[in-house]
Amino acid sequence: MAGHNNGIIDPPIDNLLERVSSKYELVIYASKRARQINDYYSDLHEGNLFDNVGPLVDSSVEDKPLTIALHEINEDKLRIRHAE
Repeated sequence: MAGHNNGIIDPPIDNLLERVSSKYELVIYASKRARQINDYYSDLHEGNLFDNVGPLVDSSVEDKPLTIALHEINEDKLRIRHAE
């Protein structure tokens, strides 16, 4: 993944949609994870290393949190937990 700058083309949207029940769920799922990754980088800058989980896939500094989140979803690094 490092060095790639393909955005939504990589991973393919069809692959991502196979991992969720709807495109709306994918949007919510990816955006929540992207926010966690963004918070991780903010905490890292402030010296708080253990408040959030960082990227679970190889990534570079240039990769946006949403791109990282989509790659994590595509590589089955995350699981959706539905509220009960």
